[in-house]
Amino acid sequence: MQVTLTRLLGAATLAGATLIAGCGGDDAATETRSIKVGTMSGPESEVMEVAVQIASERYDLEVEIIEFTDYVSPNAALADGSLDANAFQHEPYLQSMVDDRGYDLTVAGYTFVYPIGAYSEKHTDIAELPERAIIALPNDPTNGGRAMILMHNAGLIELDDPENLEATPVNVVENPHNFRFREIEAAQLPRVLPDVDLAFINNTFAQPAGLSLDDALIKEGPESPYVNLIAVRSGDEEREEIQQLVSAYQSDEVAAKALELFDGGAVPGWQ
Repeated sequence: MQVTLTRLLGAATLAGATLIAGCGGDDAATETRSIKVGTMSGPESEVMEVAVQIASERYDLEVEIIEFTDYVSPNAALADGSLDANAFQHEPYLQSMVDDRGYDLTVAGYTFVYPIGAYSEKHTDIAELPERAIIALPNDPTNGGRAMILMHNAGLIELDDPENLEATPVNVVENPHNFRFREIEAAQLPRVLPDVDLAFINNTFAQPAGLSLDDALIKEGPESPYVNLIAVRSGDEEREEIQQLVSAYQSDEVAAKALELFDGGAVPGWQ
């Protein structure tokens, strides 16, 4: 499991405390309730920190944030029991991981829509894309599919099935400008932006790279079906600590923090 950073937030873990009252007093163990949740390193973790604080204040629940820099490790860690929950993905991606890897994971609650946008350092309008332009896409199936569907809807290409959420370049049936596609790990897309004509970048990675959704040449709207979620192992969705984490996350304070950090590029998915 690739873990980049572990941070313990809230009260320190108490393995137990011995209370002695008078001579020969009884021992009693006091145990702090705690869970571990995985997030993407960066502003998504900062948003989760607000939920952690609320969970501590309202429910006396201690939450440890484990930060990741890739989209695969958080589900592997959740499946093997290293995490109690993670919050970084939308439902189509979770379903693809369940189907491909056999993980027994499910949805406990919803967080935000982080729209994907198409950015360019070479062009200021989508109509300026030249013949044989190089277009960079996320290399995971669902986010790559988001980009393909956006291009189809913008009239840049034609897909064999525009409802296919996992469309790839092989599903392109009309490519009148002979665009060339490069599938790249999502976190690396801001770095390749100077070398391509257009790059589709999730707001999770665009905002930390100094890109504003307002600058995107194509972008998803609030009607996007890609609402991020809090995932858990099946059977844990009704667990008290998980429901308290969901309740703490789906709060006005968390929504306000996301609005601040993502400059309007995070739309609450629970409202």
